[in-house]
Amino acid sequence: MYPHERREALLTLLSKHGFVSYRDLADELGVSEVTIRRDLRNLKDEGLVETVVGGGQVKGTASEVSFMSKRVLQQESKQQIARAALKLIEPGMTIGFTAGTTTWTLAQSIRGFQDLTFVTNSTNVALGLTSNGYHDIYLTGGHFRTPSDALVGPLAETAASQLHTDLLFMGVHGIHRENGLSTPNVLEASINRVLMRKSDRVVLLFDHTKWGVEALAHIAALDEIDDIVTDTDTPETSVAKELGIQVHIAT
Repeated sequence: MYPHERREALLTLLSKHGFVSYRDLADELGVSEVTIRRDLRNLKDEGLVETVVGGGQVKGTASEVSFMSKRVLQQESKQQIARAALKLIEPGMTIGFTAGTTTWTLAQSIRGFQDLTFVTNSTNVALGLTSNGYHDIYLTGGHFRTPSDALVGPLAETAASQLHTDLLFMGVHGIHRENGLSTPNVLEASINRVLMRKSDRVVLLFDHTKWGVEALAHIAALDEIDDIVTDTDTPETSVAKELGIQVHIAT
């Protein structure tokens, strides 16, 4: 395993399990504890993990990983998903974005379209769009929260409820065939529901690691989604097709 592959594997394990001991990480990745300690020190220097007695954990809460840590996970898949999602955009659209690292990756990829207007509750998404020369951006305002850097709460929901979008690109913490979409944060689930209600077409962006995951706060049922853009490793996409959801596989 190359160092960059081991780095992503480490972050994936820590984001999934919270705290993991040096020994368990070494056994899982087939390397020495010395190597694991060195890798964790490097990741700590980058601000992505915390080293604690006997092991490591990602920065964030017990249930949710920080934006800075999540953005380096599954990067290739997120870039492929972003490229596939670009095909759904047409000039003149008003486009909504929820907070998340996959939606942020897409925002950074939008170039060359004319007369686009954007609505988002993510400062990261807004900055990504601005860096590509877009300025017709409506940021909801509201309470700024971490780890996901989303703007939430009554102010954000009031603003979002007054803004209509043609297309909403939505990230998600977990997606489950029976229990739908979920996130660890109740306030974020609430603003996402408002953004969904105010959009003509809801497009869910997620990589295969999100399938089968259930978090605390329910956002929506699977059949409330119009389109799914995901990678080739996502299982059971036939379930979505049976519900009439357009499934776009990024390659």
